[in-house]
Amino acid sequence: MNITAIKDLFSKIRDQHPLVHHLTNTVTINDCANATLAIGGSPVMATSLDEVEDMVNLADALVINFGTIDNLTYEAMVIAGQAANKKGIPVVFDPVGVGATRFRSERANDFLKNVNVSIVRGNATEVYALIGGKAQTRGVDAGELSLSKEELALKASQQLQAITVISGEHDAISNGEKCIQIANGDIWLTRVTGTGCMTASLIACFAGLTDDLFSAAIAGMSVMSLSGERAKKALHENDGIGTFRIKLMDEIFQMDEHIWEKGVRFV
Repeated sequence: MNITAIKDLFSKIRDQHPLVHHLTNTVTINDCANATLAIGGSPVMATSLDEVEDMVNLADALVINFGTIDNLTYEAMVIAGQAANKKGIPVVFDPVGVGATRFRSERANDFLKNVNVSIVRGNATEVYALIGGKAQTRGVDAGELSLSKEELALKASQQLQAITVISGEHDAISNGEKCIQIANGDIWLTRVTGTGCMTASLIACFAGLTDDLFSAAIAGMSVMSLSGERAKKALHENDGIGTFRIKLMDEIFQMDEHIWEKGVRFV
């Protein structure tokens, strides 16, 4: 892990404002756009088959999120992914709910056959399903597995040939050779819709700036975890989840290399 390279990404993002094209979850699309803007990127959410390829050709990174997938959206996702591969920009894949239904699992397998994915970000059961495992899942929520997140991240990264990010109490990021775990975060991040989707956006923002996708994945995941931790600490006694959600966006907006280096914790 290159701490200097990660810190440099915070300066680059403020100067370069990478354009991140999303084909993402309609439940959280506004949150993803705002998180992208908050960290310093520029979001676009075009989904039409008539323009998706052209939009990818303008972008620095692409996010594919299966949250509210249907057949038409999936067709656009494949076109966008292949255009991104042709252009040489990173594809961040968020396999929301994969493993919960046959439709999602089949589309995920097909997508991975047709598109070269750079970074995968999901919870443990989603990632486990991507590599052929079977686990108990509750909709889009994580279930229980017999192997650790570190073991899963390493195995998945090797099998998928992609940087793999697994969110949880400790987040795990692997490039297939080593695994970094982040100890920041707060349980309230699981009580706000879209924090995982927003994390994929943050990762894509950093990935659009560098060829060092391992550092980009660490930066994006740790920004969300550290921002959630700081947002919870900033709450007053009678504040609730609505205030937490607002403060979370504030913390993402305020995040820089100094706050990050002082607050991030690796295990």
